[in-house]
Amino acid sequence: MMRRFRTLFGVVVACAALSAPVAAAQDKQPTAKGTGGAAASVDPLATNAAIDVLRKGGNAYDAAIAAASVLGVVEPYSCGLGGGGFMTIRDGRTGRITTFDSRETAPAAMKPDSFMVNGAPLAFADARYSGLSVGVPGTPALWDYVLKRYGTYSLAKALSYGASVARNGFQVDQTFFDQTTPNVAAFDDVPSTAAIYLDPDDTPRDVGTILKNPDLANTYELLGRKGVQAFYNGELADAIVDTVKHPPLAPTADRTWRPGLLEKSDMQAYKVIPRDPVHLNYRGYDMFGMAPPSSGGTTDLEALNIMQHLPKPADKTQSLYQYLEASRLAYADRNAYLGDPAFVSNPIEGLLSDGYAAQQAGRVPPTAPSGPVAPGNPPGAPPQGSSASVDLVGSTTHLSVADRWGNIVAYTFTIEQTGGDGIVVPGYGFLLNNELTDFDYSSLTAPNRAQGGKRPRSSIAPTIVTRRGKPFLTVGSPGGATIITTVLQILMNRIDLGMTLPQAVAEPRASQRNAATTEAEEAFRASPEGVALVQKYKEAYPTTAGVEIGAATGIEFTNPGRGHGEHSDHGDGHHGHGHHGHGHWARASHHGGRGHDHGGRNDLGFLAVAEPTRRGGGSAGVVSPAR
Repeated sequence: MMRRFRTLFGVVVACAALSAPVAAAQDKQPTAKGTGGAAASVDPLATNAAIDVLRKGGNAYDAAIAAASVLGVVEPYSCGLGGGGFMTIRDGRTGRITTFDSRETAPAAMKPDSFMVNGAPLAFADARYSGLSVGVPGTPALWDYVLKRYGTYSLAKALSYGASVARNGFQVDQTFFDQTTPNVAAFDDVPSTAAIYLDPDDTPRDVGTILKNPDLANTYELLGRKGVQAFYNGELADAIVDTVKHPPLAPTADRTWRPGLLEKSDMQAYKVIPRDPVHLNYRGYDMFGMAPPSSGGTTDLEALNIMQHLPKPADKTQSLYQYLEASRLAYADRNAYLGDPAFVSNPIEGLLSDGYAAQQAGRVPPTAPSGPVAPGNPPGAPPQGSSASVDLVGSTTHLSVADRWGNIVAYTFTIEQTGGDGIVVPGYGFLLNNELTDFDYSSLTAPNRAQGGKRPRSSIAPTIVTRRGKPFLTVGSPGGATIITTVLQILMNRIDLGMTLPQAVAEPRASQRNAATTEAEEAFRASPEGVALVQKYKEAYPTTAGVEIGAATGIEFTNPGRGHGEHSDHGDGHHGHGHHGHGHWARASHHGGRGHDHGGRNDLGFLAVAEPTRRGGGSAGVVSPAR
């Protein structure tokens, strides 16, 4: 649920200088091959911002934050200052891989029954369109954290890219119009939201018009001047808390907007958490993903481990069957066991162990079961929660960036549903998240139940793959609960089925999330393998068709070269299935990330990839295109 390709009226080419437009609808390019650095995102304005930074000598971290600030303007229904996310990085100097958790947190006052009235959970729309659904945003804290520890740009310099686009405007396209339409009934209740995203007659901004957001430009500039303390402990913190506790409604509002529980002390307490990645060696490739509170990395790696413990498939159809059923089993475990590690004992080592993978592989039947399966019993597992999928498909965006020094950034960030909770903070120009509806808020006992200070479980899966200690590829996707299966299927396509990365991304998708039916794109259903899955393996598709699954971006390294991070990927000699040791992330920082370029060598090659057609197609770029 994202939008694509619009004209930039003023891309920043220096901290505050504007150039002629550099991106237009006809410039969209889903693949790019070359050297010097690479980026891929949903939008050419963001991709071009990243490439501009890389071309000027900035590193992947600088480029990622600059591009993210642009996405916060042109993809406001998917991401921005009011949300959170997860980032996986590779340090080009050491080869170490670590992850950062900037997931939103629940207010301290939240309880398991906070979304209930008279013992019954609120309807989803009532829970979403409220102050109650808003968690403390983590996105600004992460941008500042990464730049200070890894970047060479100041926050002001990185945010100037987004500020320029916000001030000068971008062109509304059909996808943006279509995203606004379902939100009109909520947006017109909130004057600060309607003023930006609706025409005076309370209809979506027309396709082709220029949408400017000077309030957001001013907010970026405020953060550049005063730092993120203005967001978490200053005037902006006060404005966010007031907005959540007293939703700013029009007198004509026809929906009940419940007040939230957020206090300024919740804002002040927010911290980005560095976490060790989850790790698995899959058919000779080292897979690194996001640990809880995101379930993305663990669930993907569990499914992959099950797949490599199954008999070698005879054909593509059997490969797809194994993928779907491994995903079903991994999803059952995900829903039963995973949650915020500050509240939940996540049995990661057990879930990713070889013995358990073999046990789970033995549960894959000759034909598909007719409904959800029970979770397994991994070593170290606590009592089970629910195993049925409760996740909705939300809206998110994924950004892939790599530089010539071997630094990699895989960054997925979000405000949850398309349009978040529907409330723009008055005077500041950004939508707030509805991330707390990612809790299992109908349960008082589930691992992912709502609790004060807790981070709701996510499906986000920014993934980095290496081979023999050298970078191989990075990939990630938006799509709520389908993120996990999108990333998993792309990895299978690339490694097991031998597709190129562009082919692996473009291939029709299916998603089995421990449900009675397998969600599938129409092209997948109609393919020979899609038909054979029904006829031979008894997979079932829902009666509704026309779904679109994921919107991935990625980068493959076409010439990893020599000398680029040839140390252990963990940096401390630890390898093996399920390793998620403690503390070595602190040594990944080298404050700059680009000064050590191995004698000036520049032999990394890049293949940047975005969606060719899904959700309008994406944008890939490199610093020096191959000829």
